[in-house]
Amino acid sequence: MKPRLYLETTIPSYLVARRSALARICTDQQTTQDWWDFHRHEYDLFVSPVVMREAANGDAEFAGKRLDVLAGIPQLADTPESDTLADRLLTGGIIPPKAAPDAFHLALAAVHRMEYLLTWNCAHIHNLKLERRITAVCRSMGFECPLICSPAELLEV
Repeated sequence: MKPRLYLETTIPSYLVARRSALARICTDQQTTQDWWDFHRHEYDLFVSPVVMREAANGDAEFAGKRLDVLAGIPQLADTPESDTLADRLLTGGIIPPKAAPDAFHLALAAVHRMEYLLTWNCAHIHNLKLERRITAVCRSMGFECPLICSPAELLEV
């Protein structure tokens, strides 16, 4: 059985975006492409309605490309438990209200027992200052927080 992996919206965004002039972001984009091309088949991939909504936003050309990349990937359903967990992440001050979709990414991945959450979002998801608190809230509700990582880190595993 393959490990279960939740793709957060930054992954398809990095896959289809124009190459950045910033060296670090360009490197992250290439790493994402390499992981996608050579390693994604090692995992059972999942997204959510939140990912699909975010992917559909913005420039129509790139939104279409993001949605094409995500086509056929199973979507995790919202549940009362995921709504409650997201609410606790928000009301507990762990995730700010302006980043509410990030709370739902975390909650859906935890409630649906994903082993990994793949992201480049280091502000509110893959943030070492927040991860202990995120994990504690997940455990308080009986869920394990998935391993939150970037494609670069997952290539090292």
